[in-house]
Amino acid sequence: MKADKHIASYRRLRSEAFWRLLAADNGPVILALLQVHLYDAERKLPASVFHERIARDLEDLRAKGDLFPQSAHAYVMDWLAAGFIERRLPAGAEEEEYELSSATIEAVRFVASRIERRPTTTESRLATVIQQIVHLAEATDANPQTRIAALIGERQRIEEEIASLKQGQLKTLPEPRALERAREIIALADDLAGDFHRVREQFDKLNRELRSRIMDNEGNRGEVLTALFAGVDLIAESEEGQTFSAFWRLLTDPEQSAALEQALDAIMSRRFSAQLSAKERKFLLRLTSALLDEGGTVHETLQHFARSLKNFVQSREYVEQQRLSRLLREAQRAAIALKDEIKSTEALKYALQLTSSRLRSLSQWVLYDPAKQLPASTMVPGEAAPIDLESISELIAESEIDFRTLRNNIRAVLAERSQASIADVLTLYPAAQGLGSVIGMLALASQQGTRLDGTETVSWWGKDQHYRRAQIPKIYFLSEQFI
Repeated sequence: MKADKHIASYRRLRSEAFWRLLAADNGPVILALLQVHLYDAERKLPASVFHERIARDLEDLRAKGDLFPQSAHAYVMDWLAAGFIERRLPAGAEEEEYELSSATIEAVRFVASRIERRPTTTESRLATVIQQIVHLAEATDANPQTRIAALIGERQRIEEEIASLKQGQLKTLPEPRALERAREIIALADDLAGDFHRVREQFDKLNRELRSRIMDNEGNRGEVLTALFAGVDLIAESEEGQTFSAFWRLLTDPEQSAALEQALDAIMSRRFSAQLSAKERKFLLRLTSALLDEGGTVHETLQHFARSLKNFVQSREYVEQQRLSRLLREAQRAAIALKDEIKSTEALKYALQLTSSRLRSLSQWVLYDPAKQLPASTMVPGEAAPIDLESISELIAESEIDFRTLRNNIRAVLAERSQASIADVLTLYPAAQGLGSVIGMLALASQQGTRLDGTETVSWWGKDQHYRRAQIPKIYFLSEQFI
C-alpha cells in the first residue's frame, strides 16, 4: 500500500502538541487565551502574572455560561504537561516565566493564516523565487566567460539606470506592489523570529542526548567524556551550534545591522507604509531589536548548556548518576527475574518504612517560635580561628590580592626597624582587603620570612563591617632578607 508511509507519519504527527492542540475539545479557547497573553502583546510572562490573567479570563467565560470547573493553576499545569507552553527560570529571576512552545506558535500562525486570507500567488513572492534561482545559478557557475558576460550585462543595466536618473527619469515601485512586498517581508521575518524558539529546543534536546550518552557509557572513558575532558564544547561544536553561531555573527555584524536599520528607517518614511496596520508598523520598527533579543536568548542558552555539560563532567557528578542508573538497572533485572516466581497478588510479608507522610489536620499544626529555641546561657566570645599555611596557596588562586601594596607596607615598616611580624605590619597598615590582605601577608611571609615557634593574633575589618580576628603562625620579616 503506497499510503502506508504517509499514514505512519501522520499518526506520529497526531501525537505531537501541534495536532493535539488543534484537535482538543477546548482547543479554540486554549489557543485564544495563549495567543492573547503569550503571543500578541508579550512573549513571556512571570508565573504569578500569567496565572492571574488566566484566572480572570476563566471567570469571564464562566459568567457567559462556559463550563471550566478547574482552577487557572490546574489548567496551566495541564497545558504545561501537554507541551502547549514552556516554563523556565531565567538566571537572576525571582520566579519562573511562561512562554509558548514552538508547536503552539505554529498552531497560532496556522489558524491566523486561515482567518487572515491573503493571496498566496503574489507577484513579490514569485519575484523572490525567480531572484533566488538566478542568484543560485550565477553562484554555482564555474565558467568564467559566462560569469564575465553576466557582470558586463549587469554593469550596462546599472549605467543605463544612472543615465536615466540623470535625465530625471525616476521609476519607483507602485504603492500596491510595495505594500504587498512589505507584507511578504513581515511574514518572512515573523517566521524567522519564531525559528529561534525551535533552535533553542534543539539545543535543549542535544543537551539531554549528550547527558544520556554519558550516563549510558559503561566504560571508563567514552567518546563524549574524552572530548569534554579535552575542553571541547560539544554543544557549540555540534552542527546546530555551528549553524547558529554563523547566523549570530551575521546578525551582530555592525555593517549588516547598520544597513538593516537604515533600510527600515527608509521604508517607514515612504508614503505606502502609512497603509500598513499599526501592528505591522510596530513589527517593522522593532524588527532588529526583536531578532537580537530572540537570538541573544538562544545564544545564552547555548553557552549555558555548554558550561553546565562541562561542569557536569568535570565535577564528577556524572559518576554518581551512573551509579544510581546502574543500581536501578540491577533492581529492574532482579524484578524481571522474580516475576515468574512471585505472583503480583502474593503477600511479601515485608514492610517498607517511611514510604509516605503522616497526614494530620491543619488545626494541629503549630507555628514555629524561634524564641523557644534560644539557649539559656548568654553567648561567650570564641577563640580566634587558626589559619593553616597549607591552605594559603588555594585561597590565593581564588582571589586577587594587591601584593604590590603589601610589599610597600612591609618595606616601609622595615625602614624603621630591623624586623617585624605580620601583626606589626598590620598594626601600622591595616588590612585594606580584609582577609585577602592577611592571606597575602602570609603568602609573602612563607616565601621571604622567618618562622618562629608560637602564634600571634591579627585582626581586620571585613567588607560587611564586622571586626574579626585570627590566630596565625608567628613569622618575622627581616630587613636584610626581604627584597
